[in-house]
Amino acid sequence: MGRTIWDSSLGKKTVMAVSGLIMLGYLVVHMLGNLKIFFGSGDFNHYAHWLRTIGEPFLHYEWALWIIRVVLVAAVVAHAVSAYQLSRRDIRARPTKYVHKKPRAGYATRTMRWGGIILGLFIVWHILDLTTGTVHPDGFQPGHPYQNVIDTFSTWYGNAVYITAVLALGLHVRHGFWSAAQTLGAGSRTRDRALKATADVLALLLTAGFVAVPVGVMTGVVN
Repeated sequence: MGRTIWDSSLGKKTVMAVSGLIMLGYLVVHMLGNLKIFFGSGDFNHYAHWLRTIGEPFLHYEWALWIIRVVLVAAVVAHAVSAYQLSRRDIRARPTKYVHKKPRAGYATRTMRWGGIILGLFIVWHILDLTTGTVHPDGFQPGHPYQNVIDTFSTWYGNAVYITAVLALGLHVRHGFWSAAQTLGAGSRTRDRALKATADVLALLLTAGFVAVPVGVMTGVVN
């Protein structure tokens, strides 16, 4: 059988780039939605309810939300599988050990790998915390997202887990956006500086935007 695009390293990198950009788009929207918490419980709870009614009456209750979830799960799985297979391919390409101890991957690559693992674990925790309420402290209250967020960030470990994940996300986005642009052919001598600046700004804005919520709760701005 002939080789497919998926079999090639370029194909896997393209899948990583496209799936990464899908997740990046979601993160920007998600961050903006999260910031509505600073406008009070009414606005935030209304926003959370609106997410479940998108597309009505053409779509049934929560259908659009489930479509978004399925797309995101597919993107996460495609991204993770591509990254893992590319990593294994890199290891197989250099089966012999270095005579002098030298790291196989550069700082950025190692950061991406560990950052990806941290983010993967965080996604599971985040769902169990604020979607299903399985690990939520002080009792999860369905239909009360504002209070659930307050409860989560009223604990030191809730803040520690979230902020650690957000910092990992910032580093992941900074390098990942640049890598995706290169893979998809957007890079050039004239555009490289602009792409790097865009990656830096995106990483900074996402980090600041997501961290603002737990900081707002910790400082009493959100209560």
